[in-house]
Amino acid sequence: MTRGWAADEPGSVIRPWDFARHDVGDRDVAVRIRYCGICGSDLDAVRAGDPAAFPLVPGHEIVGEVAEVGTHVSRFAVGDQVAVGNIVGSCGRCAACRAGRENWCAQVRLTYGGSDGFGNTTQGGYSSEYVLDEHFVYRLPEGLDPAGVAPLMCAGVTTYSPLRRSGVGKGTVVGVVGLGGLGHVGVKLARALGAEVSVFTTSPDKAETALSLGAEEAIVSTDASRMAAQSGRFDFILDTVEASHELGPYFDTLDIDGTLCLVGIPPEELRVDPMNLIPGAKRLAGSGSE
Repeated sequence: MTRGWAADEPGSVIRPWDFARHDVGDRDVAVRIRYCGICGSDLDAVRAGDPAAFPLVPGHEIVGEVAEVGTHVSRFAVGDQVAVGNIVGSCGRCAACRAGRENWCAQVRLTYGGSDGFGNTTQGGYSSEYVLDEHFVYRLPEGLDPAGVAPLMCAGVTTYSPLRRSGVGKGTVVGVVGLGGLGHVGVKLARALGAEVSVFTTSPDKAETALSLGAEEAIVSTDASRMAAQSGRFDFILDTVEASHELGPYFDTLDIDGTLCLVGIPPEELRVDPMNLIPGAKRLAGSGSE
């Protein structure tokens, strides 16, 4: 049996709960969990998730140690330090899977709240152990703080993936909208890739934090004159905000062929004026946890 922390129904307090994982298959790895991050989506799932998925053990930013391996596992051995993210299975056959982008598979298996392939609901990382296919297990590089690695398995990859796909690096000017869970990781990663980074925020008191994370400056987005001064400046903007907001002012700050990429999920639809995109051949993109 596995000991987890589960919510019995949406909005309930989590409590200790013992449940069964499926047996370790030929290509499976059993991970003894040491750390698991707290993601905003974990909170959303517990507060207002699908009632059919409860009892629900959340958590998908997992770091731990290999406790057991299947007979055909080739990449890991007992004792290896590893990490697990939001995706724990897929069909392995579709175009997305063949391209190494299993997170877009129509049969993707999530760390919790989905089917485990054995007739049960997957349960997450707020537990003592996880069992999954070795293909979705990642080796922990030496020298990294394992507790610090955990958030990289969701917030980290959610921001890193669009930065890399867009070619962000030395000579690129990047704006990050919002300085919350995703925003602060996005600033650090864009800076580490060599970009010049600025933060857009509605909170002037976050300026000091933005600079400490590596941003060149913090731009208060409610200051019309400051925003006007940014016209045509940015090659890439990473929008991490999960509240309703206007996109037009950020398109105005993009250079020719610039991209505004959404990784936050606001509760309401966002409006886009086609004339924000057509002049300057600007792009609106989206990205998720990969």
